[in-house]
Amino acid sequence: MKPFLRQQLAKYADRLGELEFLLSREDIMQDMPQFLALSREHTDVAAVASRWQRFGQRESDLAAAQEMLREAAGDADMQAMAQEEVDSANAEMAELETELQRMLLPKDPDDARNAFVEIRAGTGGDESALFAGDLLRMYTRYCDSLGWKVEIVSESASELGGYKEVVMRVEAHNAYGTLKFESGGHRVQRVPATETQGRIHTSACTVAVLAEPDEAEAIKINPADLRIDTYRASGAGGQHINKTDSAVRITHLPTGIVAECQDGRSQHSNKAQALRVLTARIQEKDRSERAAKDAAERKSLVGTGDRSDRIRTYNFPQGRLTDHRINLTLYKLLGIMEGDLGDVVSALQAYEAAQQLAALEVGA
Repeated sequence: MKPFLRQQLAKYADRLGELEFLLSREDIMQDMPQFLALSREHTDVAAVASRWQRFGQRESDLAAAQEMLREAAGDADMQAMAQEEVDSANAEMAELETELQRMLLPKDPDDARNAFVEIRAGTGGDESALFAGDLLRMYTRYCDSLGWKVEIVSESASELGGYKEVVMRVEAHNAYGTLKFESGGHRVQRVPATETQGRIHTSACTVAVLAEPDEAEAIKINPADLRIDTYRASGAGGQHINKTDSAVRITHLPTGIVAECQDGRSQHSNKAQALRVLTARIQEKDRSERAAKDAAERKSLVGTGDRSDRIRTYNFPQGRLTDHRINLTLYKLLGIMEGDLGDVVSALQAYEAAQQLAALEVGA
């Protein structure tokens, strides 16, 4: 294990002792917010400290087994037993080191939240709208495979199928942390259904993944800064939705940011959902501005997340998906379009973890 990791982990052991002392004070229950904060930190620190302690135990076991191996020269049975213990200790230590590295990485507090996924057709006309529909299907099937709840918040269907714009809400623990790297420009290369001469066209969509705000921590919006319009929903949804002005569009006047919802049966529920989307978009704007400022001082981890970035190409003639941020190429495009995104997500998360670990080492 690298020295800087040992230094970081030793700090956790020291901090665990401090937390246990603080939580044992008689007056701690008089300050409930502090008690809860210390309790949460204790849970996290204890988890790291226990694994670090186990690593130390297995390190001692390894040293003892190696000594036994040296002393058992000529005794085949004893050497075999010692070698088995060496192999076992090495394997468990490798697993513990990987887990400890992951636990030391900085955590984005938004990762655990639900997510809004916005897909917008870009260059390419009708083909781009069709591709937006394909991306919606891909994400929906991926979420279904994980048992996550998905609902359409708003949609603007195109005449030939697909969507000019569609927004979905994903309800699950760590939904944002899993999907956040999907933000950016998605380019598709294929022969469109509308192409009569078999020529390959290139079109694009943009995807934005937003963390759903915690109502207790969400930014406060002045009602006077909002313009709320109601209108009749379009597209599928049943007679009730199509015959009443239940759809809601909310405009944040200072920023010009707009959110709408037409999926629910009541104007009240649509207004509440649209307000959640609007808040998420305003917070994402603030996040993007901070990220742009930080990017001037340090290298971004996995792209900037800006929608103008071309992050991925879907090449149908070659059956190839390429993520340009990490130079990942997979030749199983049809499976990916059916929701088999696991390898892509894992690769992006592993890359971010490696970059964060390198940054920790530099700063140690």
